[in-house]
Amino acid sequence: RSRRGGAGRDRGHTGRAMDAPSAAGLGGADPQLQRFIEVETQKQRFQQLVHQMTELCWEKCMDKPGPKLDSRAETCFVNCVERFIDTSQFILNRLEQTQKSKSAFSESLSD
Repeated sequence: RSRRGGAGRDRGHTGRAMDAPSAAGLGGADPQLQRFIEVETQKQRFQQLVHQMTELCWEKCMDKPGPKLDSRAETCFVNCVERFIDTSQFILNRLEQTQKSKSAFSESLSD
């Protein structure tokens, strides 16, 4: 138990040193570092999406694992992945629209 607590403290300290907000707080001192952090953050988000999609579609489509995928499971996986991508894209587009409308509203108030 105490071992886990110590690891948590170490991880927290290291995490703060490598945190994107603290690196961004450098005030643009190192654009290469900021770009590296942006790219790594995008990779991490992509990996999280793939993990979510895999977990969701596996639970939905895989009744009983076997040596081969049957055609029903394969069709289910394809449909599940396509719907997941469509839904993710819809949400991103909706968030962009919301941000744009908030920006336009703020600009109209300042005029």
